[in-house]
Amino acid sequence: MRIGIDFDNTIVSYDALFYKVAREQDCVSPDTPANKLAVRDHLRRIGHEDRWTEMQGYVYGLRMEEALAYEGVIDFIGLATAAGHEISIVSHKTIHPYRGPQYDLHAAARGWIEHHLVKDGKTLLPAESIYFELTKQAKLARIADCRCDAFIDDLPEILLDKAFPVSTTPWLFDPDHYHSIYTNEGLQVFGSWLQLVKRFCT
Repeated sequence: MRIGIDFDNTIVSYDALFYKVAREQDCVSPDTPANKLAVRDHLRRIGHEDRWTEMQGYVYGLRMEEALAYEGVIDFIGLATAAGHEISIVSHKTIHPYRGPQYDLHAAARGWIEHHLVKDGKTLLPAESIYFELTKQAKLARIADCRCDAFIDDLPEILLDKAFPVSTTPWLFDPDHYHSIYTNEGLQVFGSWLQLVKRFCT
């Protein structure tokens, strides 16, 4: 089986890192919930959209190495590949931030994969199975080109896009249960990587 996986907010969790950076920069109070959306919503509410945009570039660039993998995703990739499934990462990511210092976001993400998606001392995925596309439409085309039997993403709009390949089963990763309504849209929704370990690897 060919399984495609999104990268940001699907493999990588940024909640703790965005909160840490926001506190370092004195952007939020200590009682702000320690997650990415709470930081974003606070900055937008006080009219600091530009600061939020620049913070994203900083986190995804210079501070990327500090981001954490979601619990269970490394086990899933390791078990799935051992079971004979082909795993690809397909992500929509610009090369440089829209605002602020021009970090190489692709290089930062590939460095993270090399250092974090590791089991028994070995990187789990070869470079040729990792794709960072510049637009959402290019990402959808890549999913089709990879002939994915299933694709896992945290964004319903990707999985429900008219360009999403009809031959690919859409799996929605929703660890915080923000998107439960999409079960009525034909998406298979899961809240943890342990659920997918059971689905694909047992």
